[in-house]
Formats: sequence, structure tokens, C-alpha cells
Amino acid sequence: MAEKTTGEMQATLGLTGLTMNAMALIAPGAFLWLTFYAQATEGATSPSMWSGILFALLLCLATAVSYAELSKLYPGTGSSYYFAEQSFLNHEKAWKYARLMKFIVGWGSHLYYWIYPGVMVAATGVFVGYVVGTIWPNFMNASNPGTAFTMAVAIVFALGVSYIAHRGVTGSTAVNVAINIIQISALIVFSVMAIGYRMNHAPGSVAWQWDATSSDAYNCEFQMDAQNNVVRDASMAPVCKKDASGAPVPFKIDYPTNDAMGNFLSHPSAKSVLGIHNWGWMFVQANIAILILVGFESCTSLGGEAKNAKRDIPIAVITSLLVQGAVCYLFEYFAANYALSSSYTMQSASGSAAPIADMMVTIGNALFGAGHGRVFMLIEAVTVFLALIGTTLSCINTGARVTYAMGKDQEVPEHFGILHDKNLSPHRAIWTLTIVAIVFGCIGLSIYFGDAGAPADAAIQGLPHGFWSSWGYTTHDGMAKMPNTFTLVTLASNFGTFLLYGLSCFVCMIAYHKHPNFNFLKHWLIPAFGIVANLVCMSFYLIGPFMGYGTKMEPYLALGIAAVWAIYGGIYFITSSKKKGKTTLVTTRA
Repeated sequence: MAEKTTGEMQATLGLTGLTMNAMALIAPGAFLWLTFYAQATEGATSPSMWSGILFALLLCLATAVSYAELSKLYPGTGSSYYFAEQSFLNHEKAWKYARLMKFIVGWGSHLYYWIYPGVMVAATGVFVGYVVGTIWPNFMNASNPGTAFTMAVAIVFALGVSYIAHRGVTGSTAVNVAINIIQISALIVFSVMAIGYRMNHAPGSVAWQWDATSSDAYNCEFQMDAQNNVVRDASMAPVCKKDASGAPVPFKIDYPTNDAMGNFLSHPSAKSVLGIHNWGWMFVQANIAILILVGFESCTSLGGEAKNAKRDIPIAVITSLLVQGAVCYLFEYFAANYALSSSYTMQSASGSAAPIADMMVTIGNALFGAGHGRVFMLIEAVTVFLALIGTTLSCINTGARVTYAMGKDQEVPEHFGILHDKNLSPHRAIWTLTIVAIVFGCIGLSIYFGDAGAPADAAIQGLPHGFWSSWGYTTHDGMAKMPNTFTLVTLASNFGTFLLYGLSCFVCMIAYHKHPNFNFLKHWLIPAFGIVANLVCMSFYLIGPFMGYGTKMEPYLALGIAAVWAIYGGIYFITSSKKKGKTTLVTTRA
């Protein structure tokens, strides 16, 4: 099909469409399910999960204000890349650095926008593996789904979502509107149930106990053998312990803080959920939590497709973050952490592919009866899958448009700046990003249960045998020595996020320096806080492991990926400039 090299995007999006595209990327329905595992495996820092999210939210709010203010001045396609160029070009002294700065921002943003979809397709692979394992346990283990199977799902999912993006932003927006309504409603229902379950089960009361092997919950104590292993029947369900009369011994719940080894188990009170506990722990958790909050800026890349960009984009940026970050996430994560107990501890969460799903089964059994918790979980799983479609779609749309803007400027290969003749979508950038997402997705799935999340040898030996279900699992000690590749890819993407957000706050300060509409709070104090907060989080990649916070392999390898990308970017910029006869600094001011 013929391609347009001069075609322009059409203005079709109003305030609702812009807001829904940003909200789809934040997707609280997907990330509560997906990211809880990554946060639970961050060593001793998990008690500070909620406060880490709060700090990440404050960081994002400072950045969101900067994006909103920049979009008032320079609405257009390209988001932060476009903002950097215009801010410097319109500055009375800094204009000569416009090309250099826009390339740094654009290149740095790709560390986030091009790896983030890989995180999403990897998470989808594990999600589908958990669901399949729940329905067909003889084929797949739900808690430890097969590596080959999850990789295959990730590849198919990436291709399917990219096809939707290829069809154009109008169809993408319609999908996102429906997905947002469904996912938020579903996760609020679970959160209310989780809080109610905790409040109605005081310490010592009869409750339900989770069993990871059978992926179900039971309201009795489990019978143990001489080696302290759970006794199981032919179907691998745990056998209930009997009292002197032969009746099952009921399971009585408690809320212990730590086990004998000092590992965190549960919060003794609601106040403990909200507590910081340790500032270092909070920063480590914030480094993971930023993944669940990014996306509010995605609508700034749709300026070329907005009907009233100057008015609607700033509102959409702030609204999407407040609704999903300040309301949905803080409420949902409080509920999930508050529901932890002796029945299902944080240590249980660190060894499961889907801790939130496990909680849904347990709480669902308590409210709806034995066996019905699994049905409740599967219904919620449908909404999570829809949310995964929405967030991956929104990120691909955003990343492709930043690449498209750089292609039009010939700062990356020119073919990225071509629009599809019929759909007017940056299809070359979309499909290239798809390939990158597949690569990083498969990397993320290669050792999903590495490091602190390594399963016990008994769990590995109990996996269904077969290429799709057990390939890639070696031994507990072997996997514990390897990095958790999902956390690695997540941290690499998050480092790109911190870099981009910090640079965008700096660009905002440049844009409004000596501007007639300068406001000290919005254009200096808030962006300055954003820069400092982003720098602090980036520094924890290096110093956190030295201080004993979190794990070591993943942040250092993530820094290595960032360093390689930066070096390659510098080499590409220099060689490309020479070939095209471009100067690093702008010589004449348009």
C-alpha cells in the first residue's frame, strides 16, 4: 500500500478521549494484579509498599504539573521531545542548545517508551499462565507458569495489540474508554471485599487458609507429616487435620508481623499499612511503584490529534493521574496490604505469579462458599486482561508518536516519520516498537522467578512435566543466583522514566524562565521538587544495594542497560550529524 510522507494526523480527540488514553496507560486494574509480586520480592522493604507508592505519586504529580504547563505553551505531537525543542528555541539565551536538548530528551524517553511495552507483554504472559494453570492444573502450575508458554503468549499478545494501534488512534480510544470503566469498577469491588474481610476476621477467628499447590483456600488446619510437609490426597488437595472426635480442626487467623527468620509477613494494623517504616525501604518501593503510575503524560503526544490541545491536554494530564493514582491505587494497595494475614503472608505473595488472584480466591471462598472464590477470581481476571490491552496499547501509541516526531526531524531514521496512507498512524514506528517489546518481554520472562522469588526445589519437582510447563526451571539455588529478569526489565524501564521525568521538569523551568506567565510555584518550586525526587530515585539504583535495601543484581544490570543506551545514543548522534551535515548547536534562530 502507498505511504504518505507528507500526510498529517487528524484532530479527532476531545477531553474525554485524551483523558481515557492517559488513564488506560496508568491502568490500576492491571497493575494491582501485576506489580504486587515485583514489590513483594524486594527483600525486607515490602512493609513500605504503600508509602513508596505515595512518594512515587508525589513525584509524578510534580512532573504532571510540568507536562500540563508545557502543553499550554506548545501543543503538538512528540510530547517531551517536542517540548524540549520549543522551550529552548524560544529562550533568549538557551536557544542554541535546542537540537542537543531535544535529542537527549527524545533518546532518553525511548529507554522508557520502548522497554515499557516489553514489561507489559511479559506480565501478560505470566497472567495468562496463571489463569491457564488455575483452569487446567495438570497442564500448567498457576503459581509457577511455564517459561516457554508465557513467552509464546507474550509474542502473540504484542502482535495483537500492535495491530489495534496500527489501525489508528480513534479505534484505540474507543477501546480504552470501555476498558477504563470495567477495570476500575472491578478492582474497587475487590478492594471493598478485602477490607471487609480483614475487619470481620479478628485475630483468633475462623478463616480460610491458602494452599499454593492446589491454588485454593480451605477453612481448616492442614495435616502435616513427620518432615513437616502438608499431607495431600490423590488430587493434591491438602488433607484437613482432625481433632480427637474426628472433626476437621478449623483454621484460626492471625496477623503476625515477622516470622522466626525476620521476614515480613503481615501488617498488624491499618496504621502499619500506611507507615513509612524505613526511608530507604520507601525509596526502593518507589523505584518499583513508578511503573504503576506512569502514563499521565501519554496524552501530550496526541497534540496533533486533539481538537483543542491547549485547553484539554493539561486537564487530561492532571485528571488521569489524580483519578487513578491518588484515588484508585492508594485505595487498592491499602486494601491488598491490609488483607495480608497468617493465611496469606507477604512471603506467600513473593512466591506466586499472581498474589492478588490468590487473595481473590481466598476472600471469594469466604464470601461465596468453597469453590466460588476461583470463579470470582476468573471474572476479575477478564477485567485485568482488558486493562492489559489498554495499557499496552496506550504505551505503544505514545512511544510510536515520539519516534515518529524524531523521524520527521530526521533525528532517527527518516522512515519512522512516515504515516500510513489509510490509517494515518506511524506504522513503521509501531511495528519496530513491537519487535523491541517482544525481545524485552522474552528477556523478562526468561528467569521470572530468579533471585528472591526462586521457588523451592519441591515446588520445581512438582511442576507438570513438559516443554510448555517446566522448561527453564532448574534448581532453587541455581535460580536464586540469577537475577529476576522481570524486575530487571522493569527497573530498566523505570530508570528511563525517572530520566525523562527529571528532564521534563527541567525543560518546564527553561520554558517559563522570564516568561510573562511565570508562576513561582508551578514553574520553579514544583519542577525543582520533581527534579530532586527523580534524581533521588535514580541514585538508589546505585546506593540502595550498598545500604542493604532491596536486591543487588537487578538495579546494577538495569544501570548497565541505561549506560549502553546512552553510549549508543551519543555515537549515533555524532555519526548521524556528520552524515547529514548538521551541527550540534543551532547556529541560527528561527
